[in-house]
Parts: sequence; structure tokens; C-alpha cells
Amino acid sequence: MLVLLAFGRTERKVRLDMSTTKPRGFAFWALQGPGWLVLIWLVYAQGISAFGYELGVAMGTQEPVEKITEVGAAFWYGFALGDLLTYIPILFAGLIGHWRGANWGRIALAAALGITVYWPVVSLAALVDARDAAGWNVSSEGPYWVVCLLIAAWGAWGLSILLREAQGEKL
Repeated sequence: MLVLLAFGRTERKVRLDMSTTKPRGFAFWALQGPGWLVLIWLVYAQGISAFGYELGVAMGTQEPVEKITEVGAAFWYGFALGDLLTYIPILFAGLIGHWRGANWGRIALAAALGITVYWPVVSLAALVDARDAAGWNVSSEGPYWVVCLLIAAWGAWGLSILLREAQGEKL
């Protein structure tokens, strides 16, 4: 659908939707596939824990207070609640909108990918800074480093793809 907008004496045609019949390349699927996996993981690991941190501990998706202290548990619960209220809905809307080829979808997905880059950096910084804190007993940091770096790298790559898409590159 094209809409004609008048700005002073100039007129601009603005496309409000995009065809979803064009061939989709590797970049599209490399955003969509992992995006849906991250969304499912967020709902399971973070969304459920937002209703009760101990539930997340019982499910194995959160660390117990004995390993990370009350402050660590409060910090991770804050991320779970924030994910439930903001990150999960924005990522869901972004993936749907991007799938449909809508400009708003690209914008929402870019917002979600910004969060995707941000939270692993914060989590790893906290992990490193808490190493010598009293009561902090995370035995193996390796899995955190692998997962957080992979997710942050995918998010940064995805942002670069969306920026190139917005400039009209065929990806």
C-alpha cells in the first residue's frame, strides 16, 4: 500500500507494507531462525522465572541464592522480569513484523537486537566483577561466556543486517 504524504510543497510516497513474496536470502533466515530460538529460550528461561525466581531455580534456568547471593538473585530476577515485560514482547513483534516485511517490524527487531547485545555484556561484566565477592560461588563461568558471546555477536550482526536492509541492499 502506498500513501502520499504532503510536506510543504513536496510530496513523498511512503510504502507502509512490503511484499512477502520476494525470495528470502540467507540473512533473512539467519535472523529469523535464531531469533525464534532465542524467543523460545527467553520465554522458558526468563519469562517463567519472572513469576517466581525459585521456580526458575527448580527448572534449572536460574542459579540458586547459595551460589550467587541474595543480591545476585535479585539482579537476575530483575532481568527475568524486564525480559517478560519488555524484551520478549519487542522481540516477538519484531520477528513477526520482519517476517511480514513491514518497516515497523524492522524497527522493533532492531530494538530487540539492541537489547540482545546489551544484556550479555552486562551479565559478563557482573560475572567478572563478582568473582571475588563474598558468597559468589559460580563454579564454571565457561557456559556463560560461550552463550553470552554467541548471543551478543548474533545480535550485533543482526543489527548490521537490518541497517543494510534499511538502505535497500538485497540480503
